[in-house]
Amino acid sequence: MAWWMLIVAGLFEAGWAVGLKYTHGFTRPVASALTIAAIVVSMWLLASATRTIPIGTAYAVWVGVGAVGAALLGVVLFREPLTLARAGFLALLVVAIAGLKLTATGRP
Repeated sequence: MAWWMLIVAGLFEAGWAVGLKYTHGFTRPVASALTIAAIVVSMWLLASATRTIPIGTAYAVWVGVGAVGAALLGVVLFREPLTLARAGFLALLVVAIAGLKLTATGRP
């Protein structure tokens, strides 16, 4: 269950990272409220997952999932370029996240 919480926390991290763009410096109330809510949910889920998963692993996976998600959302929502090199490095992040999961030393 902790791993699922961690993955969802990473997805919320990607959501709030992208949400920052929509807040326009926190001058738009609805976008700002949604972004702040996503930050709170993301942090709460990360903190909950660290009860079982070692902090170093949990934080790295959280950041990795968030980074991959934010990069892909940037491509879809903001037409950021997705070059072959960029796609390759995102794939490396996914492999690193999977490796961290497979080698975690905390309780399953």
